[in-house]
Amino acid sequence: MGKAPTLKLRAGDKAPDFTAATQDGSRISLSQFRGKPVVLYFYPRDDTPGCTKEACGFRDGFEQFQKKGAVVLGVSADHVKSHAKFAAKFKLPFALVADEDKQIVEAYGVWGGKKFMGRKYMGIHRVTFLIDPEGVIRQIWPEVKPEEHPAEVLAMI
Repeated sequence: MGKAPTLKLRAGDKAPDFTAATQDGSRISLSQFRGKPVVLYFYPRDDTPGCTKEACGFRDGFEQFQKKGAVVLGVSADHVKSHAKFAAKFKLPFALVADEDKQIVEAYGVWGGKKFMGRKYMGIHRVTFLIDPEGVIRQIWPEVKPEEHPAEVLAMI
């Protein structure tokens, strides 16, 4: 995998708002979750090994996130139908945000050059932002191990 991106956002910055479609076709905005902590996790692609492990980890811990009042949102550049298939296949109980025009990944600085098996390409870096109830970024995980990450995030809320 490529190294972690150089992020333009830092803990203490206001989280960029966005409005986009989710896997059920509804539109959500980050700002609608004011008053609750938000786990905003970016992942490269639906139904790929690392992304599936990470999504299933958030699914398996979802009840604990809810007990802490937190909202979990997954974001990738996949389209709504891809998100719908991924969410149904793995019974994901949280919103997957379709960022097909890459405005959200650009705003959060997670779109950039990657390298895999000697091949260079542009893609989404696996990065998670913990946003507080006032809409301020409190924690950023720029390098994520998919199988361990959801528990790390839960511990920080």
